[in-house]
Amino acid sequence: MGRGDWSRRRFVAALAGTGAAVAGCGESPGPAASAPTTSATAPSSEARGTAEAAAPSASPTPTGPRPLHLGTYTSVEGGGTGIGFATYDPATGEVTVGRPLTGVGDPSYLAAHPDGRTLYAVNEREQGAVTAVRLSDRAVLGSRSTGGGAPCHVSVHPDGRWLLSANYGSGSVAVHPIDASGAIGERADLVTHSTPEPGPGQDGPHAHQIVTSPDGGHVLAVDLGTDTVYTYRLDERTGKLTEVARAHTRPGAGPRHLTFHPEGRYAYLANEVDNTVAVCAYDTKTGRLTVGAAQSTGTGPGTSYPAQLLVTPNGSYAYLANRGHNSLTRYAVEADGSRLRLLDTVPVSGDFPRQIAFSPDGALLFAANQRSSTVSVFRVDEDSGELRLAGKPFASPVAVCALPL
Repeated sequence: MGRGDWSRRRFVAALAGTGAAVAGCGESPGPAASAPTTSATAPSSEARGTAEAAAPSASPTPTGPRPLHLGTYTSVEGGGTGIGFATYDPATGEVTVGRPLTGVGDPSYLAAHPDGRTLYAVNEREQGAVTAVRLSDRAVLGSRSTGGGAPCHVSVHPDGRWLLSANYGSGSVAVHPIDASGAIGERADLVTHSTPEPGPGQDGPHAHQIVTSPDGGHVLAVDLGTDTVYTYRLDERTGKLTEVARAHTRPGAGPRHLTFHPEGRYAYLANEVDNTVAVCAYDTKTGRLTVGAAQSTGTGPGTSYPAQLLVTPNGSYAYLANRGHNSLTRYAVEADGSRLRLLDTVPVSGDFPRQIAFSPDGALLFAANQRSSTVSVFRVDEDSGELRLAGKPFASPVAVCALPL
């Protein structure tokens, strides 16, 4: 991986592609997409189900301070010194920043083990790695090579036995075992996205995310460089990945992040390069994803570098972080998850919202603003989906990830 790829991961410069377009994409006609609107009418139907790890299940608001972990870059000017540790009030959203854990280099993305005892971080460097931290005493349990460059995403398989990571710089995905203590074992598999050819303006594959489907049957990897979402089966005994399907966006879309609807039959794809989103139908039996028509982000012409989508636990609303526009787009989720209807955009009160996350009860939304070195906290109205800023954003050096637990 060249230095240019690594720099691009940190500070997005000029990308290939033009403004938001509305032409269809995918291997076959996808699910319906409604025309954008600025109406704030509630969705016509609400879908219920079991949410994936990234979309928390609704639960009563907890009392007392809750942990909040913060990712940063440690090797850039003004960056952090390691993983940030903080607490937040689940009722008010007020954050109290604590002492960071130093000695973990460039922990730009974080994920927690399902049992809540171990935190995992990517080390987004030219020689990429993943690191495990025991949360009870902040002990670093060790690091393992991801076998590629600039790993930018990490997730834990629902069974808690496998760690999945995506290497942006080398366009590959890695699997590591997790032992009973939460420590990471030697890499079990590494798959490089060698085909199809890179999309317009891309110099190679760029794996940006790897996530398990809500039913646990498949692992999906989103590659910005090849305009493709790859579906794999994970051998839960050996950790080996076997490709079973591919879904292609239109050339030059630059898919970045995929988020499932709680019921698991639809997913939503944020396309970084052409400034669009798409509804995707998902076949739980085959793992095949069908990408629907490109839709507006509500941010106007040109690209706004869409970063990440979230779906509320009740499946009624979706939110998109727009880095260039410094906003969050709100969509109504309709027709049992098969349609997104654009409602409005809300200022994020920060610069370059790189990542967003819900609190476990879904009542708060955290936005990590990379260029302003802040994290904004919003209250989420369960009925209307409206976002209201919960106080002044708090300072966090080069904030690129916020993980509330």
